[in-house]
Amino acid sequence: MTGIATRVIDLAIRIQQVPAPTFQEEARARLVQAAFQAEGLEGVEIDEAGNVLACLRASKRAVQAPLVISAHLDTVFPGGTELTIFREGEKIFGPGLGDNSLGTAGLLGLLWLLRERQILLPFDTWLVANTCEEGLGDLHGMRRIVERFAGGVSAYLVLEGMALGHIFHRGLGVRRLRISIETEGGHSWIDHGKPSAVHELTRLCSRLTRLELTSSPRSTLNIGIIHGGTSVNTIAAQASLELDLRSEGAVELESLVLNVQATCQKFETEAVHVKVEEIGNRPAGEIPANHPLVVLAGESLHQQGFQAKLNIGSTDANIPLSLGLPAVTLGLTTGGGAHTVHEYIHTAPLEKGLEALLGVVTGLTQANGAE
Repeated sequence: MTGIATRVIDLAIRIQQVPAPTFQEEARARLVQAAFQAEGLEGVEIDEAGNVLACLRASKRAVQAPLVISAHLDTVFPGGTELTIFREGEKIFGPGLGDNSLGTAGLLGLLWLLRERQILLPFDTWLVANTCEEGLGDLHGMRRIVERFAGGVSAYLVLEGMALGHIFHRGLGVRRLRISIETEGGHSWIDHGKPSAVHELTRLCSRLTRLELTSSPRSTLNIGIIHGGTSVNTIAAQASLELDLRSEGAVELESLVLNVQATCQKFETEAVHVKVEEIGNRPAGEIPANHPLVVLAGESLHQQGFQAKLNIGSTDANIPLSLGLPAVTLGLTTGGGAHTVHEYIHTAPLEKGLEALLGVVTGLTQANGAE
């Protein structure tokens, strides 16, 4: 690996060692803020959403709209998760290392490449380490960034540590629901026969998992979390689940949500109360495969020996894409085990991933990505 790729990995490990569960990214944000300040970037701040922003100013008077490059700070892992790093050949293992400590470190890696090669950009480049990409964060950090810059940018580039070779130009629609059941409850022996919220919830789960899902466009349903009960000898008075619904089609996603709501409504009885509340809404959106930004990203990957794979996913890019703004999500290396404690990255491809990112950024100096 080059010196810069090594520096990026070293920084990624430093970032990974600071816990950053969604909604609790403050300590990691301060680390990134200090790194931006140490590089002498302008406009370094942490905004009200907890996002860290810094600006690499244009070489002279900006002749193009600014570029926004972001990477999310948060991880899926709760505080207290063991974050020990270990190496195995060209692999480095560590929870959250690829998703997304490496992506965040890549913001600095790009800066180091530009300065090492004395590349001057004709537009301001905003580097953003944003909050709340994972779980119930509902892309809150990126929503704030897009509110700030809106359409006054040439493009939004979203960095992920892994998925090198993929270009996510389509935002996958996601709806998340919390379904709660309440009953009178009681004693497991004395009140036997009264409805249990836990029993009723498991029955409802069975009905939900039997709902028909479209295969084209693809739709999915996942019950990710279940809570309920007080003790082993108590008829539960409360129980709840958290449901993740996704679809490539906006109409199909809305239909699935309505089917879930109808199923829950039919489950309601005088003794069993069902409540459905929305806890997440990631809007869908896309730019076409022939959009100049997608084409540029593909060419940059091709120059590094990759055949670009156009893809759909739920990332921070959903927000600008849902508003018709040019945005893509790009990976910096390959790896596996994302969202598990067995997560790992491959070190060897990182150099090419950084070069591909540099190719996109410098390519925007010839053609405005918003065209």
